[in-house]
Amino acid sequence: MNDDTLAIELKNITKRFPGVLANDHVNFHLKKGEIHALLGENGAGKTTLMNCLYGMYKADQGEIFINGKKINITTPNIAIKHGIGMVHQHFMLIPPFTVAENIVLGQEPVKNGMIDHERAVKDVRELSEQYGLNVDPEAKVHDISVGMQQRVEILKALYRGADNLILDEPTAVLTPQEIDELISIMRSLTDEGKSIIFITHKLKEVKTIANRVTVIRDGKVVDTVVTKDASKEDLARMMVGREVLLEVEKKPVEPGETILEVEDIYADNDRGLPALNGASFTVKRSEILGIAGVDGNGQSELIEVLTGLREVKKGNIRFRDEDILDYSTRQIFEAGVSHIPEDRQKRGLIMEYSLFENLILGNHYLPPYARGKRMNYKKIKSRARELIKEFDVRTPGENIPASSLSGGNQQKLILAREFNREPEMLIASQPTRGVDVGAIEFIHNRLLGLRDSGKAVLLVSLELDEILSLSDRIAVIYEGKIVDILEREDATEEKLGLMMAGETVTREGDLN
Repeated sequence: MNDDTLAIELKNITKRFPGVLANDHVNFHLKKGEIHALLGENGAGKTTLMNCLYGMYKADQGEIFINGKKINITTPNIAIKHGIGMVHQHFMLIPPFTVAENIVLGQEPVKNGMIDHERAVKDVRELSEQYGLNVDPEAKVHDISVGMQQRVEILKALYRGADNLILDEPTAVLTPQEIDELISIMRSLTDEGKSIIFITHKLKEVKTIANRVTVIRDGKVVDTVVTKDASKEDLARMMVGREVLLEVEKKPVEPGETILEVEDIYADNDRGLPALNGASFTVKRSEILGIAGVDGNGQSELIEVLTGLREVKKGNIRFRDEDILDYSTRQIFEAGVSHIPEDRQKRGLIMEYSLFENLILGNHYLPPYARGKRMNYKKIKSRARELIKEFDVRTPGENIPASSLSGGNQQKLILAREFNREPEMLIASQPTRGVDVGAIEFIHNRLLGLRDSGKAVLLVSLELDEILSLSDRIAVIYEGKIVDILEREDATEEKLGLMMAGETVTREGDLN
């Protein structure tokens, strides 16, 4: 369902921060019953614009109209009152609370002066069934998947009467299966008469789901187009302001000696349950070994084992012919391993630290950044400025906290630090999660450059397109075990998908 009636109209929205013009006289409108993609690079101003609509920020200039009526939105409560709900990229849930408790929080049903938990569970169950967002109201949030947590966030907004939903990078942390489920949910919501603003930088998803798309670059609207009338190349050009290679150019390189040997590794997860069940593989110099698998099959635990963050129950790990099984994380880094973690905010950065401090983490005790216990801040800041420029981190300067950067720029900050270590092997876990098409091109080229220079890359990604595009060999992980390793030319998306689901596949691609 969609017509030309406007649900939301933004006129000349302008928002400034110290040293940054985030939104520059932006005009945007959402039709009733449509999915409207807001597309742009990291730091382009997409989330800032929507935070102005949702009342997280007060616009310095401009007007907001809801159903044709001018509304002064200064707080989220005012936005919610006028039927606007926002699901943020980093979920705002309370992990120890149940699903139902999170959804009704602040608007709990009351009976005899007490919170009516039974009614809350009943209301949430009915709401979830109405919209096809199946959740267990009594499950604890810390026990459910990321995709299920996102459903909880959407139900939170619907419970408060949202007719217009803002989804900020909703697929950034989802598996391919969860993305398909979310797309179905979005379509069913618009069939129910809801309108959706879909903030993203993923061109494939825009083409799949959006009715229209507005592209923002450097805080300004480049254009608004009907999605079916624009190619992915057109949208990428509008986003970045130049031609973008959507497919990386990977030149053939002869793999070198084996640099990493992982043999029969067993390890438990945080709950003491088996996560790795005899995983074995090797990584060679001048190659990218991709690890493909559905999220939750031991990828996170494998990375933690390789970086000294998780205990191994059984097995062997050798790096450059050294036994590193009992090495600390620092010893592993000093041996020549760098690591891009899957969660940039929890494991990659200290958010309240400045950019220059984050850029030397792990090397902070070494020359030229330190001499004994004394830090050389002149040298640190000088190198930080060089890395910020080289890795195109969009920032007013090196002194601001990492928390002030967009997600994609936080990712490039981590990339800059890990490449600055000049590693012999890079472990890259979800290296392009939540980054835009221009940054993806940049990151992919840096990974290939490392491989071409004789170094090794272990790539763990939930993006099958990324695995297929970059890898020289592909190892499929299922229930904590490497079930097969394919040469890139033998791997197809269909074959990998079957193996990731636990099916046995012959070399010809047939099911056994």
